[in-house]
Amino acid sequence: MARIDDTVTYLEMFARPAGPRVPAPFGKLALMRADECTVSFYRYLYDAVGTPWLWFERRLLDDAALAAEITKATTEIFVLYVSGVPAGYFELDTAAERETKLEYFGLIPEFIGRRLGPFLLQAAIDRAWERPIKRFWVHTCTFDHPKALGVYQRAGVAVYNRRRVSFEDPRERGILPRSLTHPLLPQLDG
Repeated sequence: MARIDDTVTYLEMFARPAGPRVPAPFGKLALMRADECTVSFYRYLYDAVGTPWLWFERRLLDDAALAAEITKATTEIFVLYVSGVPAGYFELDTAAERETKLEYFGLIPEFIGRRLGPFLLQAAIDRAWERPIKRFWVHTCTFDHPKALGVYQRAGVAVYNRRRVSFEDPRERGILPRSLTHPLLPQLDG
């Protein structure tokens, strides 16, 4: 089985950013917390947002294990809607004392390029700093959107580490569609 090389970049911030907030790019936006997120809706969001970027870890969980993750008291899921349609989401992990991790963050492909990313990230950062924390952090990788790292950095989240990793191609394992293409991946036969 083919292995894929990746670089994971870790970023953090130690204080709520000062300065102007990122304005809503246009009207008819709603950001709602998914207080009782169902497994099926979560899988829809995760797959719609993450498949182009090779997200597969949550696909490895059966429904019971995924339900346990997304219904923990320390997990917060917020969904961005544009004109009533889900456009993206973020998930915060507040389990660690005095810190919050941005566990997942992204937009559904049809909504990329509309200035929604910086707006949604600002909402995630604002939500994280509503708690008395000392650190907000996130990681991104080679296969995430090419602008992801820059969006995080412009929001005030600074790189503190990079780590090279390798994993089995999830397309070959049947976790993601074999037909999935990404500019950094070789195309699979058949």
